Amino acid sequence: MSSFDLVPGAGESPVILHVPHSSREIPDDVRAGIVLDDGALERELDHIVDAHTAELAEEAARLARVAPWRFVNRLSRLVVDPERFPDEREEMLAVGMGAVYTRTTGRQELRPADTDPEPLIARYFRPYARAMADAVAERLAVAGRVVVIDVHSYPSAPLPYELHGAGPRPPVCLGTDSFHTPPGLLAAAREAFGEVGLDSPFSGTYVPLEFHGRDPRVSALMVEIRRDTYMTEPGGPAGPGLHKLAQALAALVDALASDGQPVGDDDSFAGPQP
Repeated sequence: MSSFDLVPGAGESPVILHVPHSSREIPDDVRAGIVLDDGALERELDHIVDAHTAELAEEAARLARVAPWRFVNRLSRLVVDPERFPDEREEMLAVGMGAVYTRTTGRQELRPADTDPEPLIARYFRPYARAMADAVAERLAVAGRVVVIDVHSYPSAPLPYELHGAGPRPPVCLGTDSFHTPPGLLAAAREAFGEVGLDSPFSGTYVPLEFHGRDPRVSALMVEIRRDTYMTEPGGPAGPGLHKLAQALAALVDALASDGQPVGDDDSFAGPQP
């Protein structure tokens, strides 16, 4: 069974909703390498999982007039985190949270510090990255452009692992990239979500490495939703806020799918902005 799913959308849609951190699933052989007992592991999953974001993306896809494609990680980020750089470029290595985590959100031991990450990277990280790159390439070939919307959530109070947790924590944080996030994409997201902040407490976007910084036809935005707006923290059930957010995400998807131009900027996809 694949560790990820690519759920098709409308043939003409350029939008891919990427959901990398929604799962709690850990294969038994990977679990054996984690030092936490079962209770501590469940508590860690409560904090680290972007709970209900897969359901959020699924509902938004149903509500959208032009259904987006969805790329969904079916395994926990405690197996591998597909959004980290797999090498020394990753700043989260400073807190033991590179592509393969060795520390928890509370900075306690998750795996032994001398764990070799390569077996997990080879088994899970690289196939995921290849499949996501293939999905982007296929949408480029069909639609001529791609918009990757990364769907995340984050806790209302900072956790010890956060490197930039001292800044604002708005209801919706939009993570941006200077090359891949043009003004029109930001304008469409502001229109859809209303009260938003930029790049705090989390910044950046996910773009497959072969396109990153190279292909302006690939646009990207990270949508980080503060968890107290839609669920009981940590790790509890979703509330009515989830449906409202799905409506907002569907509105963003439709703005991006219409005429190739998001609301508010006729030159949105002309390339990187100065």
